[in-house]
Amino acid sequence: MTDLAATGRPKRFVYHCGLRWSDLDAYGHVNNARFLTLYEEARVAMMFVGARAAGLTTFEEGIVVSRHEVDYLRPIDYGDPVRIELWVEELRTSRFTVCYELFDGDVLASRARTILVPFDLRNGRPRRLTDSEQEFLRPWATTS
Repeated sequence: MTDLAATGRPKRFVYHCGLRWSDLDAYGHVNNARFLTLYEEARVAMMFVGARAAGLTTFEEGIVVSRHEVDYLRPIDYGDPVRIELWVEELRTSRFTVCYELFDGDVLASRARTILVPFDLRNGRPRRLTDSEQEFLRPWATTS
């Protein structure tokens, strides 16, 4: 039974991210722009570290961000690592959308979405996801 069938939601990749002193703004909260860095760190853990552990290295050849959306629900103070859960909302051959929820303890502090496009860095143009890339992403996808 898949996570989607059991819970009504896709399997989530979970990443625990330590906060850095440099993440803070003048008010002692994590700066709004640093949220994107935290989300990026979680995404890299899934798409590069996790994919490499699964024998897939083609994401490293090029994925670019097409769009970010962030909802800030509450401020985060410096302290314990935050938990970021991510999954794939939409999986198409030419792009996919990664969704995130960032938790400070058990409290949801932010939600975000990133549209990613596979990119051929050598030739400077978008490319299609390979079958292996789609297969890697599919367990975290709500639709494909």
